[in-house]
Amino acid sequence: MNSASLTPIDASGRAGATRGRLHGCDALLVTDLTNIRWLTGFTGSNGWALVLPDELVLFTDGRYDEQARRQIAAVGVEGRVERSRHRAEMTDQLAAAVASVAKLGFESVHVSHADFVRLGAALAPALVPTTGIVEVGRRHKDAAELERIALACSIADAALARVAPTLGDGRTEEAVRNDLEMIMRELGASGPSYETIVATGPVNAPLPHHRPTATRIEAGHTVIIDVGALVDGYHSDMTRTFVVGEPSALQSEVYEVVAAAQRAGVAAVRPGISTAELDAVCRDIITAAGFGPWFSHGTGHGVGLLIHEDPFVNASGGWDLHEGDVVTVEPGVYRGDFGGVRVEDLVQVTSSAGRPLTQSPKDSPCLPSAPTI
Repeated sequence: MNSASLTPIDASGRAGATRGRLHGCDALLVTDLTNIRWLTGFTGSNGWALVLPDELVLFTDGRYDEQARRQIAAVGVEGRVERSRHRAEMTDQLAAAVASVAKLGFESVHVSHADFVRLGAALAPALVPTTGIVEVGRRHKDAAELERIALACSIADAALARVAPTLGDGRTEEAVRNDLEMIMRELGASGPSYETIVATGPVNAPLPHHRPTATRIEAGHTVIIDVGALVDGYHSDMTRTFVVGEPSALQSEVYEVVAAAQRAGVAAVRPGISTAELDAVCRDIITAAGFGPWFSHGTGHGVGLLIHEDPFVNASGGWDLHEGDVVTVEPGVYRGDFGGVRVEDLVQVTSSAGRPLTQSPKDSPCLPSAPTI
């Protein structure tokens, strides 16, 4: 499958579902561009979406007028597009649209204090801070969204299968990164899902979010590759760790502990498990093996239109997993005089369990053979 054959996104019911979560508000002003895209299909860089009791209005400027009309129609949304020449005019249009609204919810996480003051002076309704009203809906990925995420995963899998066998050829982190991203584009991705991580050796591999450099990958190094593809706005996320040459006793031990923790975490994914419980499944195995202080980050996070989104899987996480969530499971162990090991899969939460969407082999840190096809 390629991106051209994907099932169209149907956003026709999203505004209605959002209305059902407007407790204490008569309407909702959506200013976060990712939330606007999910609600309306609009991908421009400037806009507001207004969810009224019986209407959806998209405000944008003249650059995006025709684009907005086409995009909302393409995802089945019935809405009105208001075009403006500048922000002051857009605010006037919003004021007219909410003139009969008593309480207007706004996305408190995404509105600056300066904008809050300005909107409060310009609009008649009382402004009511809200949190997560649209994000709650975004957590449940429908079939079309899952199709895009799964395709992104398969593209990243295929790119890694082509590049991983070359890690023993004395290449640099940057060269490996460039190849991965070029191949993902060749295979149909619009680009990488995030800054591809290639981290090698005792200096770079201990940094979980290391940015590739001209450092050469050498024999004896652990090499962490964290790679994802972007397909029609949806992300994938996967990490594999390799050892160049014969693994040392410590490298083998750490890899086996991390891999066991990651397998247990994937197996524990199910509706109803709390994110703190899922984090503990992985963390307890690593801690019992004596490597607990080396596990320096959370176990995972949600993935969708953003590479990091709700729910976040960590020791203080306040979420329960629900069917339709897509989350990473990515325990890791890092130490400055050793290097690092991380193994990560992207997992769909089904009605009863977790279904891994990333399929690259992870049984061994040894470099794979080049694909024969």
